[in-house]
Amino acid sequence: MAANSFRSRALTALAGLLALSFGSLADSRIEDQAEQFFRSGHTNNWAVLVCTSRFWFNYRHVANTLSVYRSVKRLGIPDSHIVLMLADDMACNARNPKPATVFSHKNMELNVYGDDVEVDYRSYEVTVENFLRVLTGRVPPGTPRSKRLLSDDRSNILIYMTGHGGNGFLKFQDSEEITNIELADAFEQMWQKRRYNELLFIIDTCQGASMYERFYSPNIMALASSQVGEDSLSHQPDPAIGVHLMDRYTFYVLEFLEEINPASQTNMNDLFQVCPKSLCVSTPGHRTDLFQRDPKNVLITDFFGSVRKVEITTETISLQPDLGIMESSNKEDQIDEERMEPLKYAEQLPVAQIIHQKPKLKDWHPPGGFILGLWALIIMVFFKTYGIKHMKFIF
Repeated sequence: MAANSFRSRALTALAGLLALSFGSLADSRIEDQAEQFFRSGHTNNWAVLVCTSRFWFNYRHVANTLSVYRSVKRLGIPDSHIVLMLADDMACNARNPKPATVFSHKNMELNVYGDDVEVDYRSYEVTVENFLRVLTGRVPPGTPRSKRLLSDDRSNILIYMTGHGGNGFLKFQDSEEITNIELADAFEQMWQKRRYNELLFIIDTCQGASMYERFYSPNIMALASSQVGEDSLSHQPDPAIGVHLMDRYTFYVLEFLEEINPASQTNMNDLFQVCPKSLCVSTPGHRTDLFQRDPKNVLITDFFGSVRKVEITTETISLQPDLGIMESSNKEDQIDEERMEPLKYAEQLPVAQIIHQKPKLKDWHPPGGFILGLWALIIMVFFKTYGIKHMKFIF
């Protein structure tokens, strides 16, 4: 009898240990699946696209920015999560032979301006101050939602800039410039204020690599079209328009992005190789030492796409309402309706009187031509009666 009870206890303990081990294995598997599911740690995507150049001969910079805008929208980032800054509107420029269009290819098959471009900052609104305010969130209280970067600590942000630059600076509209120190400090403010999870910075300008040399904030990956001392060259001259349509680096980046779809597994290492010196003439650069993840594990869509994370389940989920909660809420609504007094709207304008009153007669004033003709008639009668010799008595 005692042996049987001991044996049953031993079996019960063994069964408990097996259940605990299987439970821990299941929990660890679920955690691994969740970690794989949210491997980048972000829940939303934002893009800040900036063209800093004005004037017709900088047509290519506007085309660069609009092409990136088109790509990120195609991959899923909505306009509500894109801040687009264009210093000049080439589509409406008087020199444009095809108004309301901006082309990125010399065969003029792809109009990147399209019919659904939402420019948030245009013309003289594209300033260093406004750009830094967008990044740091220090915008005036009356700033509309479309002009704000409403990111958080789970946001992956793409920042693309193009224009004319030099060693450690980028010009804005040939009137001011932003330095690499100012840009680095702005990114640090963003990190301290928990405005991003990971940040991808891409710049297409001369000596572009100098703009990310001073970065010191974590989780930033940076790419540039040229090294210090090198020019970033233009691409695809169009005789019909009289200017180059794009820059080389952005052209090959966008050619690469055209092959990407929202479910693509292409990683950032592939992006680093898209424009070798044989194609770009300049030497593209990248910086990954501040970034915590290995670039080969970072998908292109982590920055150029939008998060669409869903979980597929075969289980049936019951959505039957709780009748007790519904009855209590209905009673509370009825009590609130009884307590509320009926609303009365004061008639601010005597609408009835305004509608039914007769129109007021306007005072008659002689037209200007009538008065001028009357004076001409008086002068003619005077000359006919007295002649020119009596004019000296008048003047």
